[in-house]
Amino acid sequence: MNNLSMSHNKKRNVGIVYELLLRSVSSYLIEGEKEKAQIALDIISKRFSKDTELFKEFRLFNALAKTRVTDSAVSAVILTETKSAARRIDYTKLDREKSFLIRDINHTLNDAAFFHRRIGNYRELATIQVALNEWSLGDKSDLSKTILVETKLVEMLRSEPLQVQAPLADSSDAGINSLVIKLLNEKFNKKYKGALTEDQRALISDYVMMNVSGGPSTQMIERAQRIKSSAIETLGIIEKTEKNQIIQENLQDVRSRISSLDVSDLNDEKLGRLMTLSQLIEETKELK
Repeated sequence: MNNLSMSHNKKRNVGIVYELLLRSVSSYLIEGEKEKAQIALDIISKRFSKDTELFKEFRLFNALAKTRVTDSAVSAVILTETKSAARRIDYTKLDREKSFLIRDINHTLNDAAFFHRRIGNYRELATIQVALNEWSLGDKSDLSKTILVETKLVEMLRSEPLQVQAPLADSSDAGINSLVIKLLNEKFNKKYKGALTEDQRALISDYVMMNVSGGPSTQMIERAQRIKSSAIETLGIIEKTEKNQIIQENLQDVRSRISSLDVSDLNDEKLGRLMTLSQLIEETKELK
């Protein structure tokens, strides 16, 4: 498949660009560049909205990346159905939307390193996009290339699923509820690996979804409530072991502040407090 990946245009690969956008949001948030993170979120929200051809193509792309079967015959059926759906996309409009997306990334996000970030599963993602491109051509497609790429896709459908994110705007769409939405908490830059707790990584993921959807999800509120309860429990353990009277008095104030934290209406400030509480819980685990 080397000949496919070598001739592939990375900037017009809907799966790769989406993953790069999510990675950039992750990096910006960790580095404290909130404004750039918001720009990337705005690009995702605008360019991958449900009424776009780009969104339609990504759904097909993501389905091929996520779906795994054990039978070759089933794989063939999946390819047939996906091919049929791909040919219903307006590719003139799609091509224009991809150009707008690239323009936004180059000029609005203005991150020189954006398209140079390494993608570990690049070849597989390239294979999916090449297949979609060939299917869009219908009878004008390159038959030998189509056979080659479809053979590779069958192999992929029977292997481990790729790490590709589902579009945030589609998180509640009944048509692809079976696709797993993982936002940011699995592919941080090596520089930051291990620097955040599991809950902190999940909170960043929740933060991204909150900004795109316009409000916190039920999952985010439940996670926040769990962190709040765990923090109060942790303070109780510290109170039993701490002998310093001044610290004991301060702990009472901290407990009061945590108890009054309303996690049903989350915002940026409360997210920061939850991140701190998560760190407190992690650092005091050995006391339990």
